Amino acid sequence: MTPQSLEQFGVCSWSMRPESPQQMADILGELGLKKLQLALVPHRDDAGIVDGMPEALASIGAKIVSGMFGTIGEDYSTMEIIKKTGGVVPDEHWEGNQDVAKRAAAKAKAFGLPMVMFHAGFLPHDQSSDEFKKLADRIEVFAGIFAEQGITLLFETGQETADDLNAFFDHMHNDRKVENIGINFDPANMILYDKGDPIDALKKLLPRVRSIHIKDAIKTSTPGEWGSEVPVGTGQVDWQAFMQVLTDGDYTGDMHIEREAGESRIIDAKAAVDHLAPIMAAVG
Repeated sequence: MTPQSLEQFGVCSWSMRPESPQQMADILGELGLKKLQLALVPHRDDAGIVDGMPEALASIGAKIVSGMFGTIGEDYSTMEIIKKTGGVVPDEHWEGNQDVAKRAAAKAKAFGLPMVMFHAGFLPHDQSSDEFKKLADRIEVFAGIFAEQGITLLFETGQETADDLNAFFDHMHNDRKVENIGINFDPANMILYDKGDPIDALKKLLPRVRSIHIKDAIKTSTPGEWGSEVPVGTGQVDWQAFMQVLTDGDYTGDMHIEREAGESRIIDAKAAVDHLAPIMAAVG
């Protein structure tokens, strides 16, 4: 067993919405964290500030450890809309999204990052379908772009069940020999998308998990609609069970606090650290 530690903790840059690299460094200092997952291109309501970030973080003994990028036209306003607009799904943005991936991969290479993550889009359950083949072809192209830079491409969880994601990875590994892919596990997304219990999902996916988002949520009461993202410790993620799975599975990767709702994000991030520190100390 490998006990989990606050030294594994970082924060997602887009959650904090910094206006400058120095402000991002100040926020990390305020949180007492040394790791950053950086939006390599503009992401959600973040401006995508990247130039000068390594130097600013170095001044406080912190560093960028991984990256994130979003695809063109992603629209999370409803579940049905994101199914059509997310990841590599939209045909009209396929060429443009390849350019986005190339820019993100080049920036990640320049920063010496080993891994970059994104939302691939809703992966079809039926592997015999034309839609499945199209998405697998496109993911293979994306993986190749990052492989050229020596970088692992991570899939953010949530938009499919753990079983469907594992099946997709089996296909990419076994049938297409794509090796530089892994998972960024987000327990809240499993709840937000109503795709299964996050603890059960983590147990199934852990051998492929390379990075984690610390986020909490409450399941929707209306099927087909979003659940609600809430501060860590106030939602339905069983954090003690979560940390126990990581400890039992000898997880040693990073865990980044991601907060994408509310206006008190620094306060919420600090509360997440305060909530999880005693849980990690008790698990072992």
